[in-house]
Amino acid sequence: MTTFAALLIAFLGSVAIHLWVFQRNLMADMRTQSELLGSMTAPALVFDDPRLASDNLRLLQFRSQIRAGAIYNERGSLFATYAVPGEISRLPTFPEADGVRVDGRNLVVFKRIVKDGAILGTVYLRVDYDLWGNILDDVSIAVVVSAIAMAIAFFMIARLEQVVTRPIFAIASVAREVVEQRDYSRRAEKISNDEVGLLVESFNGMLAEIERRTADLEASSREIAREAEERQRAQQEVMHLNADLEKRVGERTAELERSNRELALATAAAENANRAKSEFLSSMSHELRTPLNAILGFSKIMVTDSMPTTQEQKKEYARHILKAGNHLLTLINEILDLAKVESGAMALSLEPVFLAEVMQECQTLIEPLAHQRNLQTLFPKDAGLCVLADRTRLKQALLNLLSNAVKYNRASGALAVDWEAGTAGRIRISVRDTGMGLNPAQVQALFQPFNRLGQEAGKEEGTGIGLVVTKRLVELMGGAIGVSSTFGIGSVFWIELRAAGPIPAMPAKDLELVPIQAPVLQHDASKHTLLYVEDNPANLQLVEEIIRFRSDLRMLSAPDAHLGIELARAHQPEVILMDINLPGLSGVDALKILRSVPETAHIPVIAVTANAMPRDVSAGLHSGFFRYITKPINIDELNAAIDSALGQAHPPGDAPDPAL
Repeated sequence: MTTFAALLIAFLGSVAIHLWVFQRNLMADMRTQSELLGSMTAPALVFDDPRLASDNLRLLQFRSQIRAGAIYNERGSLFATYAVPGEISRLPTFPEADGVRVDGRNLVVFKRIVKDGAILGTVYLRVDYDLWGNILDDVSIAVVVSAIAMAIAFFMIARLEQVVTRPIFAIASVAREVVEQRDYSRRAEKISNDEVGLLVESFNGMLAEIERRTADLEASSREIAREAEERQRAQQEVMHLNADLEKRVGERTAELERSNRELALATAAAENANRAKSEFLSSMSHELRTPLNAILGFSKIMVTDSMPTTQEQKKEYARHILKAGNHLLTLINEILDLAKVESGAMALSLEPVFLAEVMQECQTLIEPLAHQRNLQTLFPKDAGLCVLADRTRLKQALLNLLSNAVKYNRASGALAVDWEAGTAGRIRISVRDTGMGLNPAQVQALFQPFNRLGQEAGKEEGTGIGLVVTKRLVELMGGAIGVSSTFGIGSVFWIELRAAGPIPAMPAKDLELVPIQAPVLQHDASKHTLLYVEDNPANLQLVEEIIRFRSDLRMLSAPDAHLGIELARAHQPEVILMDINLPGLSGVDALKILRSVPETAHIPVIAVTANAMPRDVSAGLHSGFFRYITKPINIDELNAAIDSALGQAHPPGDAPDPAL
């Protein structure tokens, strides 16, 4: 069809061009013929010789397509004629103007005969204009040529069908059969090595891969079916035990949930312990440096020639050194005890222990400390009670509870010890105080490792591990420890131990509170004023002794930040020494308040603290302290810092206000 359409368009164009060329050439030829005939006939017209004109017209017989011809004189009358048989009657009577026109199947030509500008006559020619004959001739040729071209195209297409079409049809047929029959073993025939052959190879390769994968899938399906059958049989067997299995699954699930909860609690406890350990390092640095400050400071005063001391002063300094050393020893022992307990190296000897004897020893040690803080103490009478415990560790546990009741009690408060019969053959020993008490969150975190007493941390000396050691010791002795506390009223710590004798009930004791009067401080108004805010008596006395050797200074002191701020406002000291860990309000917060008040904003404040970690020093200087002195105090460094602060506080022309 493509070849036929191309041939048709080509032959139509060729015929059109051929007819146009035929008509144009014929018209040109007839014009030339009429002019030639006119030139030859002009003499005959001039001499009025019709015979000569007829002879000239008879020459037209050699042009077969000219059917008739005539010569008209100048008057338009026939002068001479020529016509093939049957055409004479069709000659026009009069000539027409010059021109060439088509008249049906004839081409008519009129041409004037002009000689020397005069019209002698007219030449008339009628030519056979057989256009349809020419068209039929062209069509016949086109048909013959098209038949030959179509035959050639057919043979070429037949060859291409063998090479291209048949393989593609074969691929389509195989693909259809594969889809319908799912027979992936079928293959298309390859008959050439050209692109079509490559296509056949790719198609056959695809079928081979599909066949392989189908075989694998069928094998896998058979295996899955076999496993499904086995599972079905196993499921049928399991169904007989389903009731018992559901019960076991429920039990295991509940156990797993309990384990997960315990794990979550243990994880949280471990995270809290890690945070507490980090805080413990900072706390231990502070707590160990605090007694070392007194030991090294007073020792340096005693051995420095520039600070002469009397024998009585040396004895006082020695007492402070001894007190600080004992405190340091206590801290170290608590840390070692905790390490032993945690590592399992603590060996206990459980035996019957009379409570009255242990309590009497504890009372002897605690009452002097309680009287220093004007606390009332109340201990029970001997009731012959005996518990199963390690005597030394029981005493240590009781002393820890009693010392906490003294340290965290309120001024002029009370401390009471009681015991009573517990459950399951146990004796409960209770230590009651009238301190500020603890809120539920503080109670929850009280016995965690390295944790101080909640909000009370920092007010009193200690590592915050005494209660942890006490809890571990009581548990190692087979007992238990607990606490109940009411915020703002007080706390009751108790331990329960197994009884080793009779357990009579003991009545509770009522407590009375006695108020304590705070001392009034006085100072010399003729010297530069220095304010020292410190809650540790030994550190306070050490700085007092250092200042005593300076004739240009007088010292005010305050045991907490609130009183220190009021003294700074009232007395306008030239320099302030500030501890960081103060009860109630820290030294950093006190510095912010001093800086916010116009009358104290200009006073240099020097930090004197046992917080000696690099981050503590950097944070202190960044918060606005003029200098940062760490304990144990270096006397020369402290004096240099004071001199530098005095130089800044009193530039030339200014004078301090010594008003008291």
